[in-house]
Amino acid sequence: MISFIIPTLNEQATIAQTLDRLTAYTGEHEIIVSDGNSTDRTVEICRRYTDRIIVHEQARRQTIAEARNLGAATAGGDHLVFLDADVLVPDIDDFFRIACAAFAADDRLVALTGKYRVVPECSTAADKYVFTMLGVQFLLQNNLLGIGGAGGEFQMITADAFRAVGGFDETLPAAEDMDLFRRLSRIGRTRFERRLTVYHSGRRAHAVGWRTLLWQWFSNSASVFLFRRSASREWTVVR
Repeated sequence: MISFIIPTLNEQATIAQTLDRLTAYTGEHEIIVSDGNSTDRTVEICRRYTDRIIVHEQARRQTIAEARNLGAATAGGDHLVFLDADVLVPDIDDFFRIACAAFAADDRLVALTGKYRVVPECSTAADKYVFTMLGVQFLLQNNLLGIGGAGGEFQMITADAFRAVGGFDETLPAAEDMDLFRRLSRIGRTRFERRLTVYHSGRRAHAVGWRTLLWQWFSNSASVFLFRRSASREWTVVR
């Protein structure tokens, strides 16, 4: 079984489309939403698709790592699929046929990711270039160098491996996704699967600009790799 885990925080504009795609999957699955105490209609919308909703009710803002871990703690699937709340999975049955076949063909494979693209109606030339180069980076890191790397848009991980490494590092407000894949690569193989593509809104790059976002990605990833802490104290919400 596949456990789909989606962290949310004020995602009323995008979450219905994301969950609508997931409910179309015909394989055995469960959908778990881990909400960071949204103040909009996010939880109400999610209840149309799943009753597996966990709400963070503390006053302090949780990290997205905490949200993902809370979702994973209730998951019963053999594979955990983490998706951002604005991600769309096309041709979902074929998508996960390919993904599951990759795990079945390699018993050392513990995690995989794929290509990330901005939805065509919002995509810019800069989006296409950056995410193509990001795919090249993940191909080199995972398939050739064996050091692991992935973004939060899409990660598929065996439940056993996720629990073996302790899940996401909840102290990291940023680069927790890259950190998890690096740790997973120490206990098994991680893979970039070129046949898999997910689409997302591109909202952060469009809001802050690619120059700023690329610096944030680099500085946080480098800081976590070298010092085990994020450069950013908080990952600013963009909706």
